[in-house]
Amino acid sequence: MYFKLYEDKQGDWRWTLHAANHKKIADSAEGYNNKSDCEDGIDLVKSVTASTPIKE
Repeated sequence: MYFKLYEDKQGDWRWTLHAANHKKIADSAEGYNNKSDCEDGIDLVKSVTASTPIKE
């Protein structure tokens, strides 16, 4: 898996998470004004563990 960090047409920073087969499996769902804020969003997703609860 890998994250793709990019700047959209409006100049906001976004990320997408891709599976090993290169298909997109998640995205930031919002744009960030600062690249560092977008990177913080990626770090938040990376911090998810097996013990993170799932809610229905």
